[in-house]
Amino acid sequence: MDTNNLTNTTKADDNTEKMVTDLLNAGPEPGEEQPPLPKKRATAKTAAATPKGTVAKKSPTAKAKPGPKAAAKKTDQDKKAEQDKKEENKPEEQQESRPTEKAAVLETAKEGPLYKFFLDALKDIYFAEKHILEALPKMQKAATTEELQEAFEDHHLMTQKQVSRLEKVFKSIDEKAEGKKCDAIIGIVKEGENIIKETEEGTMTRDAALIIAAQKVEHYEIASYGGLVALAETLELYKAADLLQTTLDEEEQTDRDLTDIAETSINFNASEEDDDDSSNDNEDYDDDDDDDEWDDEDYDDEEEDEDYDDDEDEDEDEDEDDNKTYRSR
Repeated sequence: MDTNNLTNTTKADDNTEKMVTDLLNAGPEPGEEQPPLPKKRATAKTAAATPKGTVAKKSPTAKAKPGPKAAAKKTDQDKKAEQDKKEENKPEEQQESRPTEKAAVLETAKEGPLYKFFLDALKDIYFAEKHILEALPKMQKAATTEELQEAFEDHHLMTQKQVSRLEKVFKSIDEKAEGKKCDAIIGIVKEGENIIKETEEGTMTRDAALIIAAQKVEHYEIASYGGLVALAETLELYKAADLLQTTLDEEEQTDRDLTDIAETSINFNASEEDDDDSSNDNEDYDDDDDDDEWDDEDYDDEEEDEDYDDDEDEDEDEDEDDNKTYRSR
C-alpha cells in the first residue's frame, strides 16, 4: 500500500472521530430529540465475563414520569378511594361520637323530671297498645266489607310487633316493661264499642263509623310516639329513638291506608244507604198515618156503641114508667 494513501486515510478517520465527538458534546438543539446511540457489539472480553447458561443482568432504568392525563386520572382515583374510605368509617365515627345508652342515662340522671316523664309516657303507650290488641278483633268482627276486615287483621298483627318493640325500648334503657293505666285510650276504645251498638249490622254506615273510630286510635298513637321520639333524642337515648321512630312510621302509614279505604268506596256507599233509610222512614210515617186512621175508625165505632147503649137505657126507663102507671091503676 502507498504511504501517502495510508496517511490520508488516517487523517480522514481522525477528522470523522472528531466530528462525532463534537456532536455528542454539543447535545441536541432546542426542540430536537437526541438520536439513539448505537448498541455496542459484544466483544470477546464481555462474552468471556458472562458464563454460558446465564443471562446478563440489565442495568436498572429510571421510571418514566406519568403524563398530565395519567396524573389527573390517578388523582381522581385517589380522591374516590379516600371518599369511599370516609363513607366506610362514617358509621363508626357516628357511633363513637354518640355515647352508649347507659352512659346517656347516667348523664341525664334517671332522677331528672324529663326522664321520669319519658318513662311514664312509655308505660302509657305500652298499656294503650295492649288495650288496642283486645279491641281490634271486635272491630274486625263487626266490619261489613272484607277489605276493612283485612285491614283490622293486619293492624292486629302489626300491633303485636309494636308491643314487642316497646319491650326492646324498655330493655335498652334498663327499665322493666310495664304499663300504666291510660284513661285516654280506654275512652277512645269505649267510643268504638258504642258505635258498633248504635249502627246497623251489615251496613256501610257501620264501616264508615268504624274507620273514624280506628283513626282516632291511630292519631292518639301518632301523637304519643312522635313525642316519645323527640324526648328520646333529647335524652340521647338513640337506640330507643330509632325503635320508636319505626313504630311512628307504621302508625302514620296505617292512618293513610284507612283513609284510602274510606274514600275509595265505603263513604259513597254509606251515603246511598242514607237515601234508602230516608225512604224507609217515609214509609214508616205512612204506616203511622194508617194507624191513626184505624184509631179514628175505632173511635167512631166506640161512639156508635155508646149511642146504642144510651138508646137501650132510654127504652128501659120508658118500660119502667109504663109499669108504674099500670100499677097505679
